[in-house]
Amino acid sequence: MAQYAIRPLSAKTWDDFARLVEKHNGVWGGCWCTWFHPHCAEMAAGKRAYKERLVQEGKARAALVYRGDTAVGWCQYGSPAELPHIYHLKQYTAEQSGPPPDYRITCFFVDRDFRGRGVAACALAGAIELIARGGGGVVEAYPHDTGGKRTSGSFLYNGTRAMFERAGFAYDRAKGQKNCVMRLTVHPA
Repeated sequence: MAQYAIRPLSAKTWDDFARLVEKHNGVWGGCWCTWFHPHCAEMAAGKRAYKERLVQEGKARAALVYRGDTAVGWCQYGSPAELPHIYHLKQYTAEQSGPPPDYRITCFFVDRDFRGRGVAACALAGAIELIARGGGGVVEAYPHDTGGKRTSGSFLYNGTRAMFERAGFAYDRAKGQKNCVMRLTVHPA
């Protein structure tokens, strides 16, 4: 992972993020990594502008993975207020015990030219580091529980349970048919 560096998504790194998203036609049908944010459903058009506004306002966070001066992937994270939309929300809410997490990790994206090279794991480590620098807290993620079976990377926008286990997350419970809730307490840096 020494060939990669982490930088936070910010006004300073927006252009790098935008170039990566544009290279991939807006990512996942033009999502611009907005689906988990509030009011995304109302953004039939203009998701790029919406995401940029959230970044400028400090309401969209991600660990960007760089190879040299080029962003090649990211891991999006934020508070439940910043990222209220998660899949299987009704089940998640009904089965939640205890307080909500301080942070959620909701999605990953890796440039097609860099898949299979550890970028997602590096992005996850970067997000954990940025959360620690921001004061730490309880972090939840909702990865795919593949049961060790090989799955196309295009379906693994939440990462895999195995990747989160390697990063120290503990399994909490199932969520939907193929996802789970995992948690990690991150101490302040």
